[in-house]
Amino acid sequence: MNTAIIVAAGSGSRFGADRPKQFLELAGKPIIARTVLIFESSPVIDAIVVVASVDFLEETEAVLAKERLTTLRAVVAGGETRSESVAAGLNAVPSGTEIVAVHDGVRPLVSEDEIERTLRAAAEYGAACLTAQMTDTVKVVDGAYVVGTLDRRELRRALTPQAFRYDVLKDVYDNATLGEAVTDECFLVEESGTKVLSVSGSQRNIKITTPDDLLIAEALFRAGNEE
Repeated sequence: MNTAIIVAAGSGSRFGADRPKQFLELAGKPIIARTVLIFESSPVIDAIVVVASVDFLEETEAVLAKERLTTLRAVVAGGETRSESVAAGLNAVPSGTEIVAVHDGVRPLVSEDEIERTLRAAAEYGAACLTAQMTDTVKVVDGAYVVGTLDRRELRRALTPQAFRYDVLKDVYDNATLGEAVTDECFLVEESGTKVLSVSGSQRNIKITTPDDLLIAEALFRAGNEE
């Protein structure tokens, strides 16, 4: 069994809206609904657990109830940090789960192909991270001054989903110190000494963090449905 944990417990403070960004609409549906529907339609996902803010748990349940989802198993309250929220989701996955995919609730443009390739890689290698190439030159800044340039050929942007064999991720979370420093699941798995396979992802798979991101997502969504 493969289970997706969709993390949507953020407050959306960077977006600047009066409500969490996952409830804003993308092409007529809340972003969180768009995201979950991709996993619902994926042939490699058997169950979905959504992690929501405790303050918006009922609203999240209400939004998802409208979609008549068949693979949604639970909507659970998250913690103060992303890592604590993922831990809450991990504790709620169905018995018999072999592969866990963790995905940002505000990445609604992930493709079924990206999901499938990442899960297959995790099944074979134990841990896999969807990544995208860096297109900009990356500078190192100390105070007001540029002090170096990184070789972008060796750099990748971490996307989601990130997928793992259940026992690999559970062991890491059972023994890790969780907090703000843990920005994604691969960080903890890397720290444990387990190698993480990089899986090539699309530049379209953006995380909606700012109002500009939502405008870009709208354009990409329209373009994808016109193809």
